[in-house]
Amino acid sequence: MSQPVPPPNQPYGEQPPVGAPNPAEGNPYAGQQPGAPTGNPFGGQQPGPYGQPGAQFGGGAPFAPAAPARDNLALGLVVAFVAALVAAGIYGAIIGATKHEIGYAAVGVGAIVGFAAGKVGGRNPVLPVLGAVFALIGVYAGQLLGEAIIISKQLPLSVTDIFLDHFSDLNTVWKEDSDFVSVLFFLVAAAVAFSTAKKTAD
Repeated sequence: MSQPVPPPNQPYGEQPPVGAPNPAEGNPYAGQQPGAPTGNPFGGQQPGPYGQPGAQFGGGAPFAPAAPARDNLALGLVVAFVAALVAAGIYGAIIGATKHEIGYAAVGVGAIVGFAAGKVGGRNPVLPVLGAVFALIGVYAGQLLGEAIIISKQLPLSVTDIFLDHFSDLNTVWKEDSDFVSVLFFLVAAAVAFSTAKKTAD
């Protein structure tokens, strides 16, 4: 029995079986060459980072803009001054309750003032210096408040009356009670405020 003759240009043995569907009939892209346009504008591009096409958009995702540096001197000074007053109130209450100057409390005054100055004011180089000055004010006011609280427990005078009507006497008592340790507390509070303001602003 004779074998079927294959059609021209089709090697013997590669023709599809009888009754099998021709792959080229149901696939409109079966006859296209590799790399030919397929309707997908990104089909021939290599994917960039995060799955984005690299060649179409410059090789990847755009960088986010850097955040602007904080530099608000006026607001930083206001907040640092308020923080100094608050810290002075806390420090004075501790002295009035214990009748002793506590070094950790003075360090806390400097830390609170420096943190407020750096966090709100930013990287202005003036803020650490003024933060140290405000810390000195805070320690001084706190020690005066502590003296006033102690005196108010001994005399029939309120803390407010002592500050308003007898401030010079209060300051004299503070000078008499001050010693080298008191001066050391001032220096430590100023140094802590200065370093904290610089670290917080970075």
